[in-house]
Amino acid sequence: MNYQRKTVVASITGLTLEGMDIMFISFAMSMIVAEFHTDLATGGFISSITNIGMLLGGMIFGILADKFGRVRIFTYTVFLFAIGTALTGLAANIEQIYLFRFIAGIGAGGEYGIGMALVAEAWPKQKQGRVSSYVSTGAQIGVILAALLSAIILPHLGWRALFFVGVIPVVFAFIVRRNLGESPEWLAAQKEKKSSHKRREGRLSELFRTPRTTMTTITLAIMATVQIAGYNGLMIWLPTMLQKSQGLSVSSSALWTISTAVGMIIGMLTFGQFLDRLGVKRSYGIFLLASASAVFLYSFATGSYGVLIGGAIVGFFSNGMFAGYGALISRYFPVHIRSTATNTIFNFGRALGGFSPILVGHLLQNYNMMTAMIYLSALYIISFIVMLSLKQRTSQPTKLSAA
Repeated sequence: MNYQRKTVVASITGLTLEGMDIMFISFAMSMIVAEFHTDLATGGFISSITNIGMLLGGMIFGILADKFGRVRIFTYTVFLFAIGTALTGLAANIEQIYLFRFIAGIGAGGEYGIGMALVAEAWPKQKQGRVSSYVSTGAQIGVILAALLSAIILPHLGWRALFFVGVIPVVFAFIVRRNLGESPEWLAAQKEKKSSHKRREGRLSELFRTPRTTMTTITLAIMATVQIAGYNGLMIWLPTMLQKSQGLSVSSSALWTISTAVGMIIGMLTFGQFLDRLGVKRSYGIFLLASASAVFLYSFATGSYGVLIGGAIVGFFSNGMFAGYGALISRYFPVHIRSTATNTIFNFGRALGGFSPILVGHLLQNYNMMTAMIYLSALYIISFIVMLSLKQRTSQPTKLSAA
């Protein structure tokens, strides 16, 4: 297997394990809330604290990966979120769950941006969109695995056993460390830095170096926030709400999750082709407007077939865009800051968008499903508006050209 394919396999596997871990919370949420006697909003904070950890981990490990190398730091991040996940199954109270999910979030936050940087530095610009989409499907493969494991484990062994599966990534980290070499583009940049005696390393200040760079950073952060807020709003609470509103069992809600995840995977693969062929603004414009419409219309879905098909359509558009963020952020920042930028921007979106389950939980508990869907639709409209401000990057061109 050549280096390009190895980066894809490693990044896909990392996102698969991360996606599986995140969705464990969704399926175990009702049991956790019941055991620790908390309300829905307090339960939603479990996801939020995880995303806050992702922001911290993203910044720390992004800087370290730009300084010390992608692969070495990548394995550390996987190992850390595996520990946090396994410890969650041992939590004695809700406060310990917050702590262990925060630890898991720190590790998961570093994993995403480093994996995307590896891919961005291994593949040519004309294939960046589709390759990024291949990697992004890993998150949804993880969702499907979480749904299957939850349907099998939760009824018989309880929610704690589900999180003990989190030790698996430790084995993956060991395999990656032995079989994947460092990014050639990063190595070349390190040699250039030594020969020219220039201090060019990942620094957060470089994300705001000029007014134009600052505007790009803010725009991408808003788009990432909407992406995560929409995803979390749909996937964290909807399985629980569908169990109540449609009378679905745990196994039936797992089927809904799988249907939605399949729609997301197809949407990601489609979006990757769009990004390579149509560019950033056309691709994101089509999917953002379609997401706003699909999410709103989904509030009218009834019956098993309506819920399943509607969920797949919503997943196709709303999370299809997830496939493009690795390529999108990478193309606006050079190699010495790329991992820092990707991790910081996307994990800022995770941290802020991670509060969405609290708000959605509040809306669902005090109003109705349509109100929550209107809120999510409005988010996609906001993202569409700010996306139009993105401008072509003209300095220090990299392997990815700006759209």
